[in-house]
Amino acid sequence: MKELYNTSDSMNQKETGNSSFCRLLYYATRAGGTPRLITFAIIFIVNIVFIVLGSLGLLPLAAQITAVSLSGTAIGVIAIFNIISDISIIRSMFSAPGAVFYALTPVSRGKTLAVNVITMLLTDFVTMATSIGSVVILAVNLGSNYTNINFWESIRYYGGLNVTFALLSLALAIVSYLLFMMVIIFCIAVRKSIFYNKRAGGFLAVITGAIVFYIASLTPLLVAPFGNINWFFGIITVTVGNLGMGLYTLLQFTLASILFVITSKIMERKLNI
Repeated sequence: MKELYNTSDSMNQKETGNSSFCRLLYYATRAGGTPRLITFAIIFIVNIVFIVLGSLGLLPLAAQITAVSLSGTAIGVIAIFNIISDISIIRSMFSAPGAVFYALTPVSRGKTLAVNVITMLLTDFVTMATSIGSVVILAVNLGSNYTNINFWESIRYYGGLNVTFALLSLALAIVSYLLFMMVIIFCIAVRKSIFYNKRAGGFLAVITGAIVFYIASLTPLLVAPFGNINWFFGIITVTVGNLGMGLYTLLQFTLASILFVITSKIMERKLNI
């Protein structure tokens, strides 16, 4: 039988120190599953071998083409394992037995939520960035070894001119992914609390998420004074420079932070687990 657990009473005592953080991190990683880490380790080692041999010119053309193809396929494999692992982590926060453990742990739900979100964010980005970077290196090695063009010099020249833009783009990608993740977790928290036992509660939670996404889609208009507004068949786009991109990243992070605070407050109250 499903019951409503009031988690606020179990949070009266707060555990401090590194032990609580390490324990929460351990359970978050464990909930995500080891298959993701094992798969990533295997793909990483294979990519390193291909990169080293390719850089030394010890691989023939066919082998380098095969390495690029296999490494590209590995990106999809890592993405699938990341999705499966993230679903497991989120499920552990809202379903028994993982949610019971978090409810009984003398740590605030905001801290447990932060540990799980950080685990998903870092793991997803590290694995995907490493996999995509490996494909880029293998492809550049392939092009440099069998053409008269030094692709590394071209990347070094053009990339050096846009370091600030590249860093801002990376920060925006991370913050946007964080916002997307927080919208999903917020919708689940709303479904498990406010809309629990409500008719069409799942539909109402989806509508709530759609409203949040719509509000987030309007945030680029706030940085319009720092860029150019374009209109394409009813779709408004804003092209911004470094300043506008920095402000937009800050806006996205603010939205994600607001959702984080609201979600943690909901989880502190009553959840159907």
